[in-house]
Amino acid sequence: MKFSLDVENNPAGWPDHTQLPESDGTFVKNFQEHPQSILLTDSITPILQSIHPDADYCIGQDSGIYWRLTEPLERGAEAPDWFYVPNVPPTFDGQVRRSYVMWQEFLAPLIVLEFVSGNGAEERDRTPLLRTGQQETKPGKFWIYENVIRPEFYGIYEVTKASVEVYHLVGRSYHLLPANDRGHYPIPPLGVELGIWQGRYQNVELPWLRWWDSEGNLLLTGFERVEEERQRAEQERQRAEQERQRAEQERQRAEQERQRADRAQEELEQLRAQLRSAGIEPQL
Repeated sequence: MKFSLDVENNPAGWPDHTQLPESDGTFVKNFQEHPQSILLTDSITPILQSIHPDADYCIGQDSGIYWRLTEPLERGAEAPDWFYVPNVPPTFDGQVRRSYVMWQEFLAPLIVLEFVSGNGAEERDRTPLLRTGQQETKPGKFWIYENVIRPEFYGIYEVTKASVEVYHLVGRSYHLLPANDRGHYPIPPLGVELGIWQGRYQNVELPWLRWWDSEGNLLLTGFERVEEERQRAEQERQRAEQERQRAEQERQRAEQERQRADRAQEELEQLRAQLRSAGIEPQL
């Protein structure tokens, strides 16, 4: 494809972001993926801390899960956009993890989430790994998760469709979970639900993938928790100010009533004095 440069018209004909490659195999696919991962991690952290008071868990964000040894090495890895592994420390041999290696860990992630940037075919690809002589087919991502890595839950999130599919591993195969009455997908081991939230996060209005608790309360990010507490404190300040104003109004009413009573008493004393000066003993 040939593009012409027209400086005066703000280079007309140059490719826009829909025409440029989303990935060359080394960088993240779009601007939404990192904020989405951060949103998921930030909001569920208090839940994970309560489940793991010893901090014995790890979260991967666009990190590799190596499931077999191949040449080149990258062919033996999948890199989910977000995954959580319980009962595994966030470091390995005292070093920050660079990847999650199945033949060293032996524990599968509890949940793996993929964020669709294309049409979703890659995330739903069930092509099995087959060998014929020295040749082998490239297995599909869905097949790898279902048959090799085997997370208990696998979610496919499509921001362009404002939707998420959640699969539950039953026996040796994934079963599509139905949504509950709130349109969420329960993840019982975590006591949370996964669903779509329409709102603004990091200055972008989108249908974001988010967590709720088992009662349907949205799990908030750290910023949202601070903002909620600030609003509560402001509401409490306003209530206290309103109460102070009511008390002040009541004090002023009481003061006015006292002044009226004082004036009435003064007028009564004046009347009594006038009667006495006239030789009449007041009966008031």
